[in-house]
Amino acid sequence: MTKEEKSNSDAAAKQNTDKKDDDKKNDGGAPLSESDIALFKRYGKGPYAEPIKKAEDDIKNFNQKITALCGIKESDTGLALPAQWNLAQDQMMLKQDPTLQVGRCTKILNAGQEDAKYIVHLKHMGKFVVGLDEKLAPTDVEEGMRVGTERAGVVGSKLQIKLPLPPKIDPTVTMMTVEDKPDVTYNDLGGCKDQIEKIREVVELPLLHPERFIQLGIDPPKGVLLYGPPGTGKTLTARAVANRTDATFIRVIGSELVQRYVGEGARMVREIF
Repeated sequence: MTKEEKSNSDAAAKQNTDKKDDDKKNDGGAPLSESDIALFKRYGKGPYAEPIKKAEDDIKNFNQKITALCGIKESDTGLALPAQWNLAQDQMMLKQDPTLQVGRCTKILNAGQEDAKYIVHLKHMGKFVVGLDEKLAPTDVEEGMRVGTERAGVVGSKLQIKLPLPPKIDPTVTMMTVEDKPDVTYNDLGGCKDQIEKIREVVELPLLHPERFIQLGIDPPKGVLLYGPPGTGKTLTARAVANRTDATFIRVIGSELVQRYVGEGARMVREIF
């Protein structure tokens, strides 16, 4: 082989090599299968990586549910989550809005006028003539009502009525009220025809048809007193009247009204009715 032929063969071999390299570069290769992709995903992970990841996600979801449930529960009680508490701001609000003192408005001076004054009795302190706060209307306060006033003796206190309060009711009186509507009717009573007619005229008629008494110009009766031996239908009659008139039935035992101190029993009777 001459030198020229040898150079031509080397050049052809070099061209073939370059062509193969170009073909490899242009070839994209075979696509990865699902098993290959799964193998790449598992590469570098331990045997418990996926269970740990799942447990972390479950813990995160449970924490979110617990936070949501705690938020609903605290909102029902009127409290926020402890993380949302701002004690410094609450203390500042207490300083700006001081606590009130409970008293009772015994009399209104110059009622219905702009310069109306109120006589408030504060327990263990005495009676004071005070004014009304600018945020309250004169119709908000009445005689005999419990009110909240500024504390006496505090610097800058004007002893104004800041807030009307609901009446104070003894818990023992609240327990006497039977809220369930009685299901007793007049048909359940036997042998009391005359008494039922009288009670319906005296008690039921003023409650269901008060306009009749207004037209006649007479005052309706205040009530009746049922007496007799046990088992004659006194309680059943009262239950039937309450069912007929949609009134509240109150069951009171006489011994509960007998109190140790003078005037306590009368106060309980006033609070009952």
